Amino acid sequence: MRAVVINEPGDTSVMNMVERPIQKATKTQSVMRIHAFGVHRYEVLTRAGGSPDVKFPRVIGVEAVGEIHEAAADGKFKVGQKVITMMGGLGREVDGSYEEYALIDDANLFPVDYAGDWVTLAQYPENFYTALGSIKSLSLKAGQTLLVRGGTSAVGLSAIKLAKVLGLTVTATSRREEMLPELVKNGADKAVLDRDNALVTTETYDGIIDMVGTVTMADSIAHLSKGGVVTLIGLLAGEWVAKEFSPFTLSDKYLTFFDSTDVQQDLVDEMFSLIAKHHLEIPIAKVFKLADIREAHDYVMASRDMGQVIVDND
Repeated sequence: MRAVVINEPGDTSVMNMVERPIQKATKTQSVMRIHAFGVHRYEVLTRAGGSPDVKFPRVIGVEAVGEIHEAAADGKFKVGQKVITMMGGLGREVDGSYEEYALIDDANLFPVDYAGDWVTLAQYPENFYTALGSIKSLSLKAGQTLLVRGGTSAVGLSAIKLAKVLGLTVTATSRREEMLPELVKNGADKAVLDRDNALVTTETYDGIIDMVGTVTMADSIAHLSKGGVVTLIGLLAGEWVAKEFSPFTLSDKYLTFFDSTDVQQDLVDEMFSLIAKHHLEIPIAKVFKLADIREAHDYVMASRDMGQVIVDND
């Protein structure tokens, strides 16, 4: 099988296509045939050495869609069963999705009932799971208002789609004024400019999903209604630590964080039920082949297009 191995961090030249034997299933691990996977900006940062806990050599990639090639001896899966995998140390503690076959713990494999093609399926796992989990962390009810900060990101677009079918009134943001009409076209009720980490509006919201990170956190809190919640789920700005944050700004407001590391099958099932019932999709920005993974990384960082970049392994 082919695998993209990174021996040391660096630019795209460190991603080397190598031939490896397909691993054998164990008592608790199955071999997954990877048909497609999404490519993310944070994987580019990992490749460049921005994740100190990732040890090289490593095959990176945090999610994949495919089928069981060889089932674990003590597991519940059957050969040919359609599954997804995401997080759970994938591409960080163990080799990830940038390969044709992967040995995955059964605990990190999730069966899905989906009739579409592999590339279309690959838009969903990490994006929609993170979006749905973050919406749930806000404990909003139908009719309440949600702000999606970082709405042009793949997770942001997913959150817009899911929030609308859950009955929320959705405002989404972009730092580029020309993208505001595109957010409305993709389902948002309103779109607001985010200029220099400050929202160009005086409105407040019952809940806010903030994908930009600590640099916009205080401004997000300022745009919360009383009793509202901000959930941080991303660090698009690239800063990990809040500077000069006063907890007194939270008076009758709440701050939380949603982490998709611990994936739950019931939330996966609910996610795909909503996707199927409402025919939810986000734009697919571009599709690459595994042999073109270097070009895929360059595109992810340079492109201004909305949507998910996907690698097709077939």
